[in-house]
Amino acid sequence: MKIVFMGTPEFAVPCLKKLAESKHEVAAVFTQPDKPKGRGYKMIPTPVKAAAEEYGLPVYQPLSLRKGDDAEESMRILKDIAPDLIVVTAYGQILPKEILELPVHGCINIHASLLPKYRGAAPINWVLLNGEKETGVTSMQMGEGLDTGDMLIKEVTEIGENETYEELYSRLSIMGGEVLEETINALENGTLAPEVQDEAQTCYSPMIKKEMSALDFTKSAKEIHNTIRGVTGFTMLEGKRLKVFKSEILDKIASDAANGEIVDEKKFTVKCGDGGLVTFLEVQPEGKKRMKTEDFLRGKKITKGTQLG
Repeated sequence: MKIVFMGTPEFAVPCLKKLAESKHEVAAVFTQPDKPKGRGYKMIPTPVKAAAEEYGLPVYQPLSLRKGDDAEESMRILKDIAPDLIVVTAYGQILPKEILELPVHGCINIHASLLPKYRGAAPINWVLLNGEKETGVTSMQMGEGLDTGDMLIKEVTEIGENETYEELYSRLSIMGGEVLEETINALENGTLAPEVQDEAQTCYSPMIKKEMSALDFTKSAKEIHNTIRGVTGFTMLEGKRLKVFKSEILDKIASDAANGEIVDEKKFTVKCGDGGLVTFLEVQPEGKKRMKTEDFLRGKKITKGTQLG
């Protein structure tokens, strides 16, 4: 088949690699425009663009597929290619109806949740924030709605008790490539069995906001732990910002300490609103690099009874 791939972040790279190394022709790759990064504001290619260039694939980076000169040029390119299939993985743009209807086999999307749950932009963050026990990847036939198309192939995975966004993101990205391969094989074999999504079971995963990372120690240990896992937490220690990347919940209760109080200075354990305890495993002090807590505590003495936040 002649395929056009559309994707942008690191999550989409395994899908592109599966296609590039398959028997199919990847006729073009569409990704978001390069963005400036760092002190020198150097233009950095998207992970998908970098991967596409490694395979020598033609790359297009329109500002929009829905309006303006870029949209008209993109439509002309796609019509000239006449793809049998368009594959979309975390592209970051909404496809207009004329593109959805252009390929012979339509457009297939690889989505990082078990649809119809967690439609939208940030499914991996939200399954962790909500303390879900399992998630997965779903391939679907794209329609005009937001992640509303018929489901094609679904793979399920359990979520580790302390698994973080970074860890789950990496696992699901690889699973996405596997689900895509399985979906295309089934499409070729004529064995796909599309399933309509049950609207009664839907929930959305909106964009993550920076303020969601603030650790509120009046909340339960589970909520604090899930915030750290889902969006990386931050608090204040002695007037300086402290990021928290990993944590674990202790099977203990502290009733005689204040919320946000350090109750174990040797392990950096903090009391939460329900009396539960969370131990920080990986942190980043303001102005310093990310490190394991034991390394942090070698160079920084903290005191039992100190209040965070």
